[in-house]
Amino acid sequence: MKFIPTDEILGAQVQDLDLSIALTDTQVDTLIQALGKHGVLEFANQTLTTAQLKSFSQRFGELYISPGGRSQAEGFPEVMILSNMVQDDKPLGLKDAGQSWHTDMSYSNIIAFANVLHGTVIPQRDGKPLGATQFRNTRAVYRDIPEELKARLADKTITHDFNKFWDLMRSRPGSTRPPLSDKEKSMRPPAIHPVFLTHPITQEKLLYANPGYAIKINELSPKESDEILNYLFELQLKDQYLYTYHWKKDSLLMWDNIGTMHQAVADYGPDEHRYIRRCQVMATRFYGAAGTGAPILFNADTGSH
Repeated sequence: MKFIPTDEILGAQVQDLDLSIALTDTQVDTLIQALGKHGVLEFANQTLTTAQLKSFSQRFGELYISPGGRSQAEGFPEVMILSNMVQDDKPLGLKDAGQSWHTDMSYSNIIAFANVLHGTVIPQRDGKPLGATQFRNTRAVYRDIPEELKARLADKTITHDFNKFWDLMRSRPGSTRPPLSDKEKSMRPPAIHPVFLTHPITQEKLLYANPGYAIKINELSPKESDEILNYLFELQLKDQYLYTYHWKKDSLLMWDNIGTMHQAVADYGPDEHRYIRRCQVMATRFYGAAGTGAPILFNADTGSH
């Protein structure tokens, strides 16, 4: 396989690799290292069944199954459908997924390692693709945080809450998301993680404080917490950390969910169709849960924490 980096802060295209064929262990290791280096990988012109998408994704870690059971591919609970399409008066998938800055699964004790999305129907207008996916490089953000603030936050933790993002999506005009049931809420309790993580592949420090789920810095007063979180949220939104991926039909996009945050751009209408299948790869390869819910770096070479 070949890697063709973008000239931007994130991203590379992977060439000469057919993802419908089972990967070797060496290929998996090579892709993991590339994901750590580039953050976002595009595999163009991939023809995959849902089973093949699942098989590829699970080579990188345990796949997440949403406890709500919404928008799952038939027969494949590990595969979620992201789509604004309707069939027999029923939506084929979740139409407003990810339309605000967030890091998937930060609200979970075991965080997510990677997202794998395969787009088979991509909306277009005037010959240009719509529905881009945007990213922010949170390792680069960490490097630019003032040293005094880094020192102050070095031993601090943040509470991440799934309800924050869900309620934000429900509040948007035209949203059809129902409120979470008590059972769904109980299956996604808030989680606590350090403000700064060490990336398990590159060993670089990164900021782990996304606007979608982060609600408070636990060791600070509410006022101090709000002020610092707002500063960190605004810092991440500076142009120098942004990478925008414009979808192509049949491309598979895989990104590092530890060293980036992302959002989906909702610039297409209900008649401009989009259909993407998604797998969420958890970070079980790299992390274990501590008693406090904070992640512990796992050493794959020694098998120890």
